[in-house]
Amino acid sequence: MKIGKKSGIDREPFQSNILLLVTAAIWGGGFVAQRQGMQFMGPFLFNGIRFLLGALILLPLFVLRKNPEGESKSEWKQAILVGSGAGVLLFGGATFQQLGLVYTTAGKAGFITGLYVILVPLLGMLWGDRAPFTSWVGAFLALIGMYLLSARGGLQFARGDGFVLVGALFWACHVQLMAQFAPRMDPFKLSFVQSLFTSLASFLVGMQVEGLVLEQLQEAFWPIIYGGVISIGIAYTLQIVAQQSARPTPAAIILSLESVFAAFLGWLILREGLSPRALVGCGLMLSGMILSQISPHRNTQRSELV
Repeated sequence: MKIGKKSGIDREPFQSNILLLVTAAIWGGGFVAQRQGMQFMGPFLFNGIRFLLGALILLPLFVLRKNPEGESKSEWKQAILVGSGAGVLLFGGATFQQLGLVYTTAGKAGFITGLYVILVPLLGMLWGDRAPFTSWVGAFLALIGMYLLSARGGLQFARGDGFVLVGALFWACHVQLMAQFAPRMDPFKLSFVQSLFTSLASFLVGMQVEGLVLEQLQEAFWPIIYGGVISIGIAYTLQIVAQQSARPTPAAIILSLESVFAAFLGWLILREGLSPRALVGCGLMLSGMILSQISPHRNTQRSELV
């Protein structure tokens, strides 16, 4: 699924930016939904249900849309292979982040998770995908902004911080995986498979350590609907579509703005405080996003975000 051109002007980078920004906004709202939903059930079962719902809402697309010409079983095999790998990364990121939250603060967990804006270009260097200098500067600005927005009480290493850092590595690997495979795959198939795999893995663990009753589903109904239909079904699909033409490092920086949207929506909906320090952090993250779009190389094999 490629975003086309108009009047000889390549619109892919701009539209990819918009899709990534919408994804970040939805994920920011997802933090609010998760905080509310996990008041009533454990994190594994909450993730299992919302990822399953995210997969199920994509099913009508396969029924209603006409099958593309030349579609074959090999395309589904590739989607299952890549999607299951993506599901492992999503499950790993969510699990280690949740384990870390048991032993560290939510603010520090948010900051350490945001380290994927640096881990993404570092991983890219392993296979020769070097981010331009402006992307590196933008990533560091975003990182400083994230610290001001999220971290409290300094950077002393707590027991759970290592778990959260491992989770950040999983998120970074997921962004890189999408950058490598999304440009040549059906985004709906890939999103469906990764959501279904993450759901199954979450259920397998959740049924062992948590347990589920009907009352929990009823009390967490609306957070589950948002987390499943919008945050998983829609937002993860938008991420895959956007990364068909987006470079991984700028994409990671834009996606990291979920913490800005989370802070704003937390202030708006949950009445959480938003200090001047946090506002400065938001400004630095926005500056990092803008700077990351300035590339000295306009003609590359993969379209730059502008």
